[in-house]
Amino acid sequence: MRRARLVLTWAALGVLTVAFMYPFVWLLSASFKPRGEVFDHRIIPETFTFDNYIQVWHAAPLGLWLVNTLFVTVLAAVAVTVTSAMVAWGFAYFRFPGRNALFGVLLGTMMLPGAVTMIPTFLIWNSLGMVGTLTPLWAQNLFGSAFYIFLLRQFFLGLPREPFEAAKIDGANNWKIFTRIALPLCRPAIVVTLLFEFQAAWTDLMRPLIYLRDSATFTVPRGLKALLDQFGFGGEWHWEIVMTAGVITTVPMIILFFLGQKHFVKGIATTGGK
Repeated sequence: MRRARLVLTWAALGVLTVAFMYPFVWLLSASFKPRGEVFDHRIIPETFTFDNYIQVWHAAPLGLWLVNTLFVTVLAAVAVTVTSAMVAWGFAYFRFPGRNALFGVLLGTMMLPGAVTMIPTFLIWNSLGMVGTLTPLWAQNLFGSAFYIFLLRQFFLGLPREPFEAAKIDGANNWKIFTRIALPLCRPAIVVTLLFEFQAAWTDLMRPLIYLRDSATFTVPRGLKALLDQFGFGGEWHWEIVMTAGVITTVPMIILFFLGQKHFVKGIATTGGK
């Protein structure tokens, strides 16, 4: 019975793996096909070609878009991780009147739809003369994120207080306790936050559509939208070009996930504490 259950479990996992992997495998396969074979349902291309990669690289400044996206994602991920960790540490470690009520208000902001603050936020950046630049795409993260604050707070609450109290007795101030003890112990949750925000910023299309005007400042998702418009005019969709651009921009995220997979799984498993 146990063996049969194990076989069924692995079979179900295998089916789910194929279901999740098939879209990317199809995308990768389509990027090596000529236009007439994109939808022929063959995983292995009948006519294998690299022309799509050459064409897409010359059709758009894809390298510049990748650099812009990397710039935005790194700053956004680092900014939101640092600020969220500081706020989360305050909620988890310090005892002050109204702490739980204030934390409840913070969680309540997660219920607000993004569309509610979209126009006021745009007006603020427009008054600062930042529309058309990359700054609005990452600078908002300097104020932290309610979701990441909650995630990191849960991890901090699971840490024993004894090491922090011992450090305080030895003369360490709150900043040293946070940076030298709390953050190293919180490394898995920090990595999860970085990966989550990196993925969110890398794939974000809405804010680039709102704030970016010049193709020289486009990020990858905004550039893909421009490519889709460029190769979709006249009713003749050049899907092989769009698929190729999709592969080029997806590969970095896959590499990043595999590099941080160990910390990612550990962080997810250990952030559901108190």
